[in-house]
Amino acid sequence: MFDRMKLQVLANHARAAAENMAHTLHRTAHSAFVKETEDFTVMLISRRGDTFAVPMELGATWYPGLSWAPALAMVDDYKPGDVAFTNDPYSCFVATHAPDTHLWKPVFHEGEIVAWTGGHIHNTDMGGAVPASLSRALTEIHQEGIRFPPMKLVNEGVFDEQILRIMTTNVRKPDLNIGDIKALVGALNTGERKVLAMIEKFGREAFLEGVDALLDHAEAQAREVLRGMPDGTWEFADYADEDSVEANPCRLKLKLTIRGDEAVLDFTGSDPQLGSSLNVPSGGNPRHTILLVGVYYVLYTLNPKILLNTGLTRPFTCIAPEGTVLNPVFPAAVGMRSLTCARLRSVIFGAFSQAVPERLPAAPAGNNCIVNVMTTDERTSRTVIAAVNPVVGGGGGMPHRDGTNGSGADAAYLKNTPIEITETETPVEFVKYGLAQDSGGAGRWRGGLATEMAFRVFAPDSRITARNRDRSFFRPWGVLGGKAAGLSDMVVNPGQPEARRLGNIDTAVLQPGDVLEIRSAGGGGRGHPFDREAWRVAEDVVRGYVSPEAAERDYGVVMQGEVLDEEATKARRADRSPVSGHFHFGPEREGYEAQWTPGAYDRLTAILAGLPTHWRFFAKTEIFRRMTGRVGAQGVDEAFAAARVRFPEMPQPRLSYAEAAE
Repeated sequence: MFDRMKLQVLANHARAAAENMAHTLHRTAHSAFVKETEDFTVMLISRRGDTFAVPMELGATWYPGLSWAPALAMVDDYKPGDVAFTNDPYSCFVATHAPDTHLWKPVFHEGEIVAWTGGHIHNTDMGGAVPASLSRALTEIHQEGIRFPPMKLVNEGVFDEQILRIMTTNVRKPDLNIGDIKALVGALNTGERKVLAMIEKFGREAFLEGVDALLDHAEAQAREVLRGMPDGTWEFADYADEDSVEANPCRLKLKLTIRGDEAVLDFTGSDPQLGSSLNVPSGGNPRHTILLVGVYYVLYTLNPKILLNTGLTRPFTCIAPEGTVLNPVFPAAVGMRSLTCARLRSVIFGAFSQAVPERLPAAPAGNNCIVNVMTTDERTSRTVIAAVNPVVGGGGGMPHRDGTNGSGADAAYLKNTPIEITETETPVEFVKYGLAQDSGGAGRWRGGLATEMAFRVFAPDSRITARNRDRSFFRPWGVLGGKAAGLSDMVVNPGQPEARRLGNIDTAVLQPGDVLEIRSAGGGGRGHPFDREAWRVAEDVVRGYVSPEAAERDYGVVMQGEVLDEEATKARRADRSPVSGHFHFGPEREGYEAQWTPGAYDRLTAILAGLPTHWRFFAKTEIFRRMTGRVGAQGVDEAFAAARVRFPEMPQPRLSYAEAAE
């Protein structure tokens, strides 16, 4: 039986093992996206397939609750030295888009599997319709690159050369793929050695008992956090700017119910399965890790000592109806699911913010734009495809400090690549990289500033993919009197007569001398801006974070050059606007919801839920086209009726959840 002290010792050993795995991968990976940006994971896995240890210093933070059991069961006859893999989002819902290649290895002790080591790397490219394999414009999984269902990649220590040959034939930069995969195999081997060392230290039965105890302890910690919240039900919705190239918004809706030490996250009323790649392949698993990433952040914010493992998922039940954006049906495209997941986290943060408003921050930027370049290196005449840098926005204002600038909150794990390394490996020239003035939401605690980056290309027909472009219309929200943050943007040749604003377009072709400038969104503000100490605002002005004009307009602080005008500030702050509501969304969402009221969108999703899956996205698009001059739920009914006149083949909806509730 493990007491608390012995259990903590085991937890420390397990985390150290995971850290060693991460360092092995980090040091030996080939692509910049793995070795610099750190889009990878490693973990230790119980015999049953539950993740029980992850690193804290390196790698992505989405998967501490990942259950590997469905993937483990799809491969037979494991032997020592075997490594299996998959990147198919639909085979077992462990991988969630094709570039994420997941590997796992059995750890044998005295002829029996006692644990597994596992992890994933985001391959730079898996083939498909566009360089880097990902674009919002793709409409089916077959366009997103080659997919491998769960199968053995290494047999008793020997790589299957036929599988490697198939991969290298179908991807654009095979050396990067194979190099990263072999680096991950090395990390799994490191983890295997560390697990066997723990068994030697603690004993086999004690180790197995301890793994179960770690999972149980994390569950108990999560339940304790929930018991510290009031019982109740809270609803929240947020939007991705565009659901496809049709450019209609995509709404995610959550009803959060907390009762004692359990919580239900009901996503009924979210958008239908989309005709783009923004779908999130959860398989309807009520505890799928991809649905609960936002919950991990909330739990860790409220208890930084919480263990990160699959036990955290047990108190939570997610409801994601089949055929919706959070539970699509094959062969829906899913490559850009990370954009939707960013909005999913915002929705979860918004719901929990209402439950415990005194303890949680405003919205983070929620758009981690990842830029890839495919161009010709004039020095070598070789084609280069590489990740340039993630353009990540600021964190939301915290209960006790400003939001983190440039790379905050739920996307902070994506590290920036030093400019010198990028310019050495990729034939581009950076002309701007820094923080964007006035981009953080105003508040007692200011939202974190956005990142802005610009670079020039030199070769003809240089192809750019900038996935996860979002928040160019719907702002990250502020709370408790804090203001919404600045919007994102992407422009070709800014400041020039031929400048082109691309909005959320995620692919572009640049010609020699063209400059691409990308700016993320900022983080939302928290608390009334006039409650921010005037000296803090003055300091922000001196640092260039806030312009003098914004200081006076948003904070009531008057500057004379770099000097605070105390008398003018006192007079200006006498004209204080009242706090109205928990959230501040900004004029764009307020204007949008004047037509598309929450009731109107509820009516839309109710109609769509009653249609066969293959009709839903088409019907949504046609209803949006006919909403001009119409408002509210009645307007939606009228628009749908008009669409059915034009398309009489469109079925009459079955009784939907909204109608059943009435």
